[in-house]
Parts: sequence; structure tokens; C-alpha cells
Amino acid sequence: MLLTRSAQAPAARRAARGTRGRFSGWRRERPFIGGLLVAVSGVEMFFSGQMDLGHLHVQLGIEGLQATIIPIALVLLGVLAITMPAHHVFYGVLSLAVGLYALVGVNLGGFLFGTILASIGGVLVVAWMTPAAKAAARERASSTPRARRETSTGESV
Repeated sequence: MLLTRSAQAPAARRAARGTRGRFSGWRRERPFIGGLLVAVSGVEMFFSGQMDLGHLHVQLGIEGLQATIIPIALVLLGVLAITMPAHHVFYGVLSLAVGLYALVGVNLGGFLFGTILASIGGVLVVAWMTPAAKAAARERASSTPRARRETSTGESV
């Protein structure tokens, strides 16, 4: 029994490969890694605001309200960057600003680790390009050296 193959196993593998392929296609159409880093930084800042590092427990702000609001904002910005990629620049810049403000508002930005994650994620969200924009940039890059050669020598190559 264990050595025989089931007729359903190849179909299950094909279905799993199709799901993975659909997810990869969906992920490439949006700033997934940057948004994920921003959301993870919010989760990290939330939990760092609830813990002590030895005898060090720094909580600035109006009775720690910022230690709750800033992480929630970062998680929200990360999720919005993933789900609405048309506004990725806005969400990325806001993530950078909130992540840097967390240095003051949330236990030194989640003991610096959360601020670093939010900054890297925000930069990745801002720098993300749509697949169509990437193709256009490649086209421009491949045609630019040829145009430069034509103008520098004065004759067509």
C-alpha cells in the first residue's frame, strides 16, 4: 500500500503548483516585501512596548498611547501598501516618517530594530515599480546606449 502511488497525488501537486504560481504572480504586481517589512516592524514595536529589557523600560508620550498608535499605524500602512499598490509612494513615505518618529514615541523605535525594519520597508515600498514600468525602463536602457553611439560618432551604427 505504501509503495504504490495514488492517482490523486499528481493532481494535488499540480493544484499546489498552480496556487504557488498564482501567489507569485499576485506578489510581483505589488510592493510585497516592503509592505511585509513595514507590517512586521509594527508588530515588533508593539511587543517591544510591552516588554522590559532587563530593568530598562522606556515609555515616552501620553501614558504610552503612542506605544499603541504607532505600531497600529505601521501595520496598517504595510497592509495598505500591499493591497493598494497604486498609492505605494504615499504609503512608503508615511511609513518612513512614522518609523523615524517611533524613535521618540515607542521605546527607541522598538529598541532600534523596528525603526530599521520600517525604514528599509518604507524605502522598498517607495522604490517599487510596476511590471509595466520595469519593462519600459529596460526598453529605455537598452535603446539609450545605441542613441549615444549614433550621436557621438555622427553616423548610424
